[in-house]
Amino acid sequence: MATSFVVESPDVAYTSDFIEAQYTYNTTLVCQEEGSTKVKPCATKLTFRTERHVPKLGVMLVGWGGNNGTTVTAAVLANRLGLSWMTKTGTKHANYYGSLLQASTVSLGTGPSGEVYIPFRDLLPMVHPNDIVFDGWDISSLNLADAMQRAEVLDWSLQQQLRPFMEGLKPRPGIHRPEFIAANQEKRADNVLTGAKAEQVAQIRRDIRDFKSSSGVAKVIVLWTANTERFCDVHPGVNDTAAHLLQAIERGLEVSPSTLYAVASILEGCAYINGSPQNTFVPGAVELAVQRGVFIAGDDFKSGQTKLKSVLVDFLVSSGLKPVSIVSYNHLGNNDGCNLSAPAQFRSKEVSKSSVVDDMVQSNPVLYRPGERPDHCVVIKYVPCVGDSKRALDEYTSEIALGGTNTIVIHNTCEDSLLAAPIILDLVVLTELCQRIRVGVAGETEPQPLHSILSLLSFLCKAPLVPQGTPVVNALFRQRATIENFFRACVGLPPQNHMLLEYKTRQPWGCTEHPCPTSAPAWPTSLQRKASHMNGFLGPPGDNGPGLPGLGVGHAR
Repeated sequence: MATSFVVESPDVAYTSDFIEAQYTYNTTLVCQEEGSTKVKPCATKLTFRTERHVPKLGVMLVGWGGNNGTTVTAAVLANRLGLSWMTKTGTKHANYYGSLLQASTVSLGTGPSGEVYIPFRDLLPMVHPNDIVFDGWDISSLNLADAMQRAEVLDWSLQQQLRPFMEGLKPRPGIHRPEFIAANQEKRADNVLTGAKAEQVAQIRRDIRDFKSSSGVAKVIVLWTANTERFCDVHPGVNDTAAHLLQAIERGLEVSPSTLYAVASILEGCAYINGSPQNTFVPGAVELAVQRGVFIAGDDFKSGQTKLKSVLVDFLVSSGLKPVSIVSYNHLGNNDGCNLSAPAQFRSKEVSKSSVVDDMVQSNPVLYRPGERPDHCVVIKYVPCVGDSKRALDEYTSEIALGGTNTIVIHNTCEDSLLAAPIILDLVVLTELCQRIRVGVAGETEPQPLHSILSLLSFLCKAPLVPQGTPVVNALFRQRATIENFFRACVGLPPQNHMLLEYKTRQPWGCTEHPCPTSAPAWPTSLQRKASHMNGFLGPPGDNGPGLPGLGVGHAR
């Protein structure tokens, strides 16, 4: 086994079990003293410790038989099997395009020919999606092959190849509370758990234990990709504390299905991710996760229109332009759109979509007075004809110099589930990795796990869940930089600042004065050969891993 890169530094130590890095975290404290603003640079010595062993990961999806659940399962199978299929535009090959970890790169640093890039997945040892084992629940009894056909997402020739591998996969019965989703979903509900809420939670816990035992996975992560629920009111004495929430479940009081799954997962020590916009994480659920030291993350996959909005508004405000109106219209024809046609469920989605611009507006008091924000309208309509191919139309109107107006209009066709599937994989892979990372103040405490609210995953969520008092960041590239620089810290590398100062001064220094040898290191050559499965490690040429021809599996076990 050879790592894809080695950091040569006295502050970084590699053992067979851990990568340990001593890291200086630099921040800036701004305060008011005696009528003036004072800025104080601060430095904190931290220890990052990352466990190197990559476990076998199981993922249980709530809504496994839906469009997202069938698509992400099909994607992993197609990549694991190395499938190709014909379309009217030619041959297509299975890939993980749309995945931050599998299909994007990061810069390690500067070499003689410029910046050296590696796949994001190779910064640290990570689970590869091909190795994930799936299971889950659904209120529909269709096996995954028939559910995939019902979803109408994948090309038919690909579905035909996948059918033998998916028709034996059948969701476990799910929790169904009709009052939380649209009435038009009732016809699908033929695979539901009966009994009181406490009995349903107990069954979900048994399902998790059964899956873990029967599949041989070392860890289980549960992810909600089922229908959007209506919001659940927060009531003192019902769901405001962990104790009250557990009592409410025992007494049969109002608790949403997504929160019941969350409680069951937390009690089993399994991380829980909410991929829909409803308020699954009521205060009692958050407190329970913190008490148990279990990761929770959400809310709502950020895949299409909102992801673009988090880029465009950041661009406008950072350029000194003042967005005064943002109007977003969507129509879609999949089951998600059908469910969102009900007002209560649409309201949950509207809330998650509407807050995405807040931090960018608040960052610029030159443009916006206190309390001022752009007009922001979100509309979603159900149009069955378009299926999973959602249409998003946006109009951004900005005030420019001397009373002028700039209007940008965008039409965006988003193949909803094909965008969501790679996000699901990134969410579970990042969550598992974070379970193996410890951070502590050097010399004071032993490195500790991260906060139970895994805000590091904000890049992938419309309405990021963060610990109380934490600034909410929605600007997409700030969110991406957070993940990248956090992982760089884990291996003792400084944050990526893009200054390239050595190329901007008259006197040469750094890489411009002492260039590296002109021969490229071995691992970029391997990357050029399109090694598809590295997880932070490179296997020997021709290593095909555990019985999967042509997949290039070569990571540590």
